Amino acid sequence: MAKSKLGLIHIYSGDGKGKTTACVGLAVRATGRGLKVWFVQFLKSGKSAEIEMLEKLGVHTISGQPTNKFTFIMTPEELAAAKEFNTKRLHEAAAAAHAGEMDLLILDEVMGSISAGILEEQDVLDFLKSKPEHLEVAMSGRGPSPALQEIADYHTECMMRKHPYETSGLGGRAGIEF
Repeated sequence: MAKSKLGLIHIYSGDGKGKTTACVGLAVRATGRGLKVWFVQFLKSGKSAEIEMLEKLGVHTISGQPTNKFTFIMTPEELAAAKEFNTKRLHEAAAAAHAGEMDLLILDEVMGSISAGILEEQDVLDFLKSKPEHLEVAMSGRGPSPALQEIADYHTECMMRKHPYETSGLGGRAGIEF
């Protein structure tokens, strides 16, 4: 039997519910096995219930944005601030990874940050190519580029078949969607 090792790259993408949930599950599993986990969220306010629970489990979390607006309604100044904020966040996680502070790094909604123009894809690719050999990395979001798909070892797509928002206008519910 092949010896298992850390150091692979995961993508959870698609238009369906479950991308962040898959990352949270992976964080819980890894923490339960004694791995050091960092969970870094992009494009989210930082007030979700999963962040609170991950912190209680000992997962290092980084979440929140300089503004809670959707990127398509941000002013140019707000977009520039968001880009600077998210670039610093990625560099902070990369520095901690290279310092050996984690075994698993989760970059939740990183693809959305790239497509919104508030994070450079090349910065993410450069990090993935230079990451510590043992570091497992999971990324989530819609529309990963061909370059991100190529570098990944896993790519799981969450596909929406039916959603209550589409059928009845039901919005997100506490404890279920956030």
